[in-house]
Amino acid sequence: MGISVRTVIPGDQVPVYAARLKAVLVKAGFAADDVQIKPMFRTAILIARYHGADPAKKPIVVIDHMDVVEAKREDWTRDPFTPVVENGYVFGRGAVDDKFDVSIVVTVLSKLKREGWKPGRDVILALSGDEETVQATARAFVPELKNAEMVLNGDAGGGEIGEDGKPVAYGIQAAEKTYSDFAITVTNPGGHSSRPGTTNAIYQISRDLERLAGYRFPVMSSDITMAGFKAAAGATKGPVGDAIRAYVANPKDEKAIAILSDDPGNVGQLRTTCVATMINGGRATNALPQKVSANVNCRIFPGTPSEEIRQTIVKVIADPAATVTRANDGAIDSGASPLRADVLAAVTKAVHARFPGLPVVPNMSAGATDGMFFRAIGVPTYGVSGLFMKSSDDFSHGLNERAPTDAIDGALAHWESLLKDLAK
Repeated sequence: MGISVRTVIPGDQVPVYAARLKAVLVKAGFAADDVQIKPMFRTAILIARYHGADPAKKPIVVIDHMDVVEAKREDWTRDPFTPVVENGYVFGRGAVDDKFDVSIVVTVLSKLKREGWKPGRDVILALSGDEETVQATARAFVPELKNAEMVLNGDAGGGEIGEDGKPVAYGIQAAEKTYSDFAITVTNPGGHSSRPGTTNAIYQISRDLERLAGYRFPVMSSDITMAGFKAAAGATKGPVGDAIRAYVANPKDEKAIAILSDDPGNVGQLRTTCVATMINGGRATNALPQKVSANVNCRIFPGTPSEEIRQTIVKVIADPAATVTRANDGAIDSGASPLRADVLAAVTKAVHARFPGLPVVPNMSAGATDGMFFRAIGVPTYGVSGLFMKSSDDFSHGLNERAPTDAIDGALAHWESLLKDLAK
């Protein structure tokens, strides 16, 4: 999987990992010139082209990312950058996000090349190098790939296994919320702490954040989110399941909305969310603060401009002395992708080969991926990872990240089926 290569940003190991992947592809029969590694922004991208029979056809682009989030040895049970296979899992940083899918796709492309498979159109593998930070590498390669027929994103979508070990559903990601960071900043003259006055930047921003915490953005829905709720209605038990069923029956049911809004697993599917994540201020323990700022992280419902959300925050905090600015978070506004019949058919075929009759449900990611850059320019983009796992096994970005080993063979078959059906 390449877990042993510490592709944390900032760092210099992404090109090393990219070189390993290129060696695998070249050994399988790719021409060296068809696998390009381009260093940029202190990281790198990898672009590999699998030539099809008809160069006039628009290519299919497969995207994933090579970088991972930071992990500290002292926090983990095992060394996060030493892969360990234990009790049916591969442990290590990136075991799921996103080196699982990178490994699967590279393995499948290599297998198909060795077997002499000839797609009808080019298949282009595009691996970014800083998805977990500012996503500058994806932003850089998208213009080169803007004529794609579609994008298949291995960093989204996938199947859920219930705690009883039985498959629940497969989610195909057709939309994602816009990631936005906003800085709320308050400045005061400051002074000596022995002479406190009526203004204090810390108290002031605390009141601003309290007003924001009490605000809920309007409920929104789309064909994609409603399809997800309908699929979950039959599989979810308890009060949350009852609320989902009530919401599906009546999307204006206030009691159901209140219950779902308090459930972390569902609130992101209902509305835009904004939450304070960091605060910074003060300069000494014995001085009144001159400047305090708070970072507010928003996940914006597709189709809503991020500037509109910034203006809402300004109105909600109702503090003329505070400024609200958009941070350089690397994200852009993007809408949803159309639910293409050929994509749904190909995904359903691949899923049903493993789990006959399993529901295949379009969904919206609450998190952000490189797919947003393609959706922003109108290229249909779909999260179609082949990974099936329990929710309780998902430690992406967290401690002791792991991937189930019994998911590997199915994921390989999943991607081979998708490519053969869609790259005609």
